Amino acid sequence: MGSFEGVCNNNPLVGTEELAHMEMICAIIYQLTKDLTPKEIEASGFDKYYVDHTLALWPQAASGMPWTATYLQSKGDPITDLHEDMAAEQKARTTYDNILRLVKDPEVCDPIRFLREREIVHYQRFGESLRIVQDRLDSKNFYAINPEFDMRKSDKCCD
Repeated sequence: MGSFEGVCNNNPLVGTEELAHMEMICAIIYQLTKDLTPKEIEASGFDKYYVDHTLALWPQAASGMPWTATYLQSKGDPITDLHEDMAAEQKARTTYDNILRLVKDPEVCDPIRFLREREIVHYQRFGESLRIVQDRLDSKNFYAINPEFDMRKSDKCCD
């Protein structure tokens, strides 16, 4: 679910796909928890979650921190936002790698591998976009300006 963090900033189609990733993760969680008995819930350490949410899906990090829109970062600067998007994709890939190290159930691993592959593709597409943006900016100055604002002649303080 970490992959959703920065991707909606620049591309609504990728953002839509990230929501589909979240739906897949929720489906996996549902399949794994739908038939748990109260004893299994307590033995697994899932009891605190169960008290708050029963077996309903509630997006949160493995640490227990609930998902929040504050995870989304957007500055309106294409360089900044694309780096944020790329970082989000890498963090999601790492999370999927960690899940694959811990889980051996093929019904969990196969969709996680698929999601991991999508994170890699997204990272590559954002990297290509970053290259295109950098090629079109003044290469001596691309870290020092926000083309949304700083390229407008009327916004300059001094002439």
